[in-house]
Amino acid sequence: MILNNEQVGGLTTMSVIRFRPYPFQKGQKIHITDGPRKGDWEVISIDEKKVTLRCPVTGFEANWARFCYFVEEKDGPWPVSTGEDE
Repeated sequence: MILNNEQVGGLTTMSVIRFRPYPFQKGQKIHITDGPRKGDWEVISIDEKKVTLRCPVTGFEANWARFCYFVEEKDGPWPVSTGEDE
């Protein structure tokens, strides 16, 4: 992978990818595409540092440090029953 680097005013500027935590709202239906939290979840509570999610199938609730980053929003079935993501 080649990154775009250039010198500007004695500093090296680089292509930087920036992430920020998603501003969850109670009641949102979300789908996590990859990783150990993969699957469908409903946001049931949020505070400054933690988000509590519930699985709509099993009812399992998990309280995790805020971790998600927004990728896209689109209409579709929820919960996703196929287990396959586009």
